[in-house]
Amino acid sequence: MSQYESEIKRRRTFAIISHPDAGKTTLTEKFLLYGGAIAQAGQVKGKKNTRAAVSDWMEIEKQRGISVTSSVLQFQYEGFCINILDTPGHQDFSEDTYRTLMAADSAVMVIDAAKGVEAQTRKLFKVCVMRDIPIFTFINKMDREARDPFELCEEIEKELGIDTYPVNWPIGSGKEFLGVYDRNKQEILHFSSNTNAKKSGTTQIDLDDPVLIDMLGQTKRDQLIEDIELLDGASCDFDLDRVRHGKLSPVFFGSALTTFGVEPFLEDFLRMTTPPLPRHSSIGTIDAMEDDFFSAFVFKIQANMNKAHRDRIAFMRVVSGRFDADKEVYHVQGKKKLRLSRPQQLMAAEREIIEEAYAGDIIGVFDPGIFSIGDTLCTPGKKFRFDPIPTFAPEHFARVRPVDTMKRKQFLKGAEQIALEGAIQIFKIPYTGMEEVIVGVVGTLQFDVFQYRLRNEYNVEIRMDTLPYEYLRWIKEPVEFHETDLVLGNDTKLVEDYKGNKLLLFGAFWSIKWVADHNPQLVLTEFNERSEEEE
Repeated sequence: MSQYESEIKRRRTFAIISHPDAGKTTLTEKFLLYGGAIAQAGQVKGKKNTRAAVSDWMEIEKQRGISVTSSVLQFQYEGFCINILDTPGHQDFSEDTYRTLMAADSAVMVIDAAKGVEAQTRKLFKVCVMRDIPIFTFINKMDREARDPFELCEEIEKELGIDTYPVNWPIGSGKEFLGVYDRNKQEILHFSSNTNAKKSGTTQIDLDDPVLIDMLGQTKRDQLIEDIELLDGASCDFDLDRVRHGKLSPVFFGSALTTFGVEPFLEDFLRMTTPPLPRHSSIGTIDAMEDDFFSAFVFKIQANMNKAHRDRIAFMRVVSGRFDADKEVYHVQGKKKLRLSRPQQLMAAEREIIEEAYAGDIIGVFDPGIFSIGDTLCTPGKKFRFDPIPTFAPEHFARVRPVDTMKRKQFLKGAEQIALEGAIQIFKIPYTGMEEVIVGVVGTLQFDVFQYRLRNEYNVEIRMDTLPYEYLRWIKEPVEFHETDLVLGNDTKLVEDYKGNKLLLFGAFWSIKWVADHNPQLVLTEFNERSEEEE
């Protein structure tokens, strides 16, 4: 096996998804703890003297205890090189999560044992199914009062349409939580509420062993034997091929906060997942094992990760080949060769300049304003594109202008930067200046983040008035028209995006059909498909 092949085979790239507050960021931190990447985990929403979570780097995240951007974290564990994409849990940031899932090869779904499957989990799960990637389930917070484990597994199967295979099984919950029984190793992992313990004690024991009564008590022992017999008889058999195609989800029970069950989960997860997967492109499938050319795609852009430098980072997923910091690459959409500036790997806001990266790795490069989400980079001489990453249409709109008109320049710069990251979309009224803009977002919390970031990163206070629009449609070019030619209802507004594309905003769904019927020359589309000329 070549050195390139062995580097690829040891890589794992996965995203962690969940509903807000299920414990996703805490689980991420515990992984880093095992990998030796951090010495002490920062508990989210902790006490005043507790450290902020490593993967929450933006000030607003540290304050609210939620993740609003995707963090990229890399660490080594037992010979594996692991890239974790920690995604926003809050529902308003589903678009960022969606793009992040495009860069992952598998997903870990964190579920709160007391709440089960929640709305956000359903939404994100659909994306995983579309991508045909493995989904592993970690049922968290077993040290608190929890729902019946059979009920939780049944809910996952019914709500998400995927079979489950419990790899371990809980013994009690809440104050009576004693640990889990590992079905494959036939051993009990003992629970201890000592949050500093990195390893939990284990006892290899046969279920018929009378010592089990002393360990668990008669009631818990009888319950465990009954549960395991039921699982062995009624649950799906373990099938690694079905796991790797997202048809069967291995389920693990534990408590991320107390570090219980995290390491066995990590070890089984690494054993069951695959090295970097191939990706579709305009010239067919690009395999990670192809070492003769480099290729990558941009899945995220983030401005001002370092306030001192006012910089912008484009995150890219390496799909094939080896990235070498000294070599030129071809930017397909920009139609030019360039040398990627200051390539780095990240631990949230901490950075490390790198000289090389392999397929499966996530690298951040300095972006002078030339990259867009979905762009392809490859070895000069190759000209192909990876499949595009679609854009969600916003559902909430507001008119925004700076309080101080003298700060118009900073206001526009900030709005454009944040729009380029894909967190918001900005529009203006045609044939007018940019004194005020219309901001469109998928979820209303993004308005708060937009306002917060303009104030903190660009020193601009804004005035925001919500608008009564809920739907957006692009007008397919080329159609020559003037606003006065259009027959529009009272709840419809013509706007344009910062690339000059014309769009219509609608207050009600029925208005879309009404406008289409009264303006037969218009072709309205729900997605913005960028043309070759634009790129």
